[in-house]
Amino acid sequence: MLETTILGFDEATFRTQTASAVALRPQIEEVVDRLQEQGFANLFLIGAGGTYAAMWPYEHLARRGSTLPVRSVIAAELIESGDATLGSDSVAIFTSVSGTTDDSLRAIEYCKARGVTTIGFTGYPESPIAQAVDIPLVSEPKTWPFDTQLLLFMTKLLSERGEFEGYEKFADELAGLPDILVRVAEQAEPVASAFAEAHADADYHFLVGGGNLWGFTYLYSMCILEEMQWLRTTRVHSAEFFHGSLELLEPDTSVIVFQGEDETRALTDRVERFVKRVSNDVTVFDTKDYELEGISPEFRGLLAPLVLDTVMGRVSKHLERVRDHSLDLRRYYRVVEY
Repeated sequence: MLETTILGFDEATFRTQTASAVALRPQIEEVVDRLQEQGFANLFLIGAGGTYAAMWPYEHLARRGSTLPVRSVIAAELIESGDATLGSDSVAIFTSVSGTTDDSLRAIEYCKARGVTTIGFTGYPESPIAQAVDIPLVSEPKTWPFDTQLLLFMTKLLSERGEFEGYEKFADELAGLPDILVRVAEQAEPVASAFAEAHADADYHFLVGGGNLWGFTYLYSMCILEEMQWLRTTRVHSAEFFHGSLELLEPDTSVIVFQGEDETRALTDRVERFVKRVSNDVTVFDTKDYELEGISPEFRGLLAPLVLDTVMGRVSKHLERVRDHSLDLRRYYRVVEY
């Protein structure tokens, strides 16, 4: 498929950015080996807004199979509330597309004052965050999301601890991500266009996801539909769906279901069955619909956030088109003082 047939998709840049994330593998492995040699007690995944939500899959991954304490933390809350387990034997990871996120910068200072080893993923080597952390790991500018880097870091770390099987195979397969994700974008394009056309006038969406897709569900609801399109949303974890917010459902409610391939799939299946009994407007975005050539079956579930980010990136561009509302338009975020 020609690049110009995918709305607002710069394939060359997308490939370069994705490849640059994969290319960090040797540096990430070196960092993990060094940390393991030195020893550390716990790992903090610290972010703000979307970068906080995007950390959840990797806390989830560690919680499923590791005894290492791994915690996702909101940067601003950490500074105000503290954490009794954060100290000189802790490691903290930060991500920032611009390398300028104020809350993250303040959290880096907070961590370093307590002797924490800080690691930062960003696309700008001269950015404040890259300069502030102990270990900057830099990809191409504006590379998003950070799932590839975090997957490499976390699976390598768990592998070294004897808590993840097949790391070398998995990391080798990630080299195919530029091609894999371009094909995902191509396949998703007509689906995205159709969804946007059908929902050009919808002003409210109900989003559901679980497992390692709960973070993406939260992120897409808050950072895209609300922040970038000024649409009202409700976001609910599939395991918590039957405890409150379901009472908001009406026959014409747009329900967006994010379905992955981990062990929580059955929880989201249960939600899908129910919402289709109530609403006539249910859209399921399922990572299982995408081939992911070259990725072994046992690893597919790990890529769910990355796959859906690519799919929903297409949806976002088409919503921008049909609603004539730029994804870059803001009223308050980084516009006014707060």
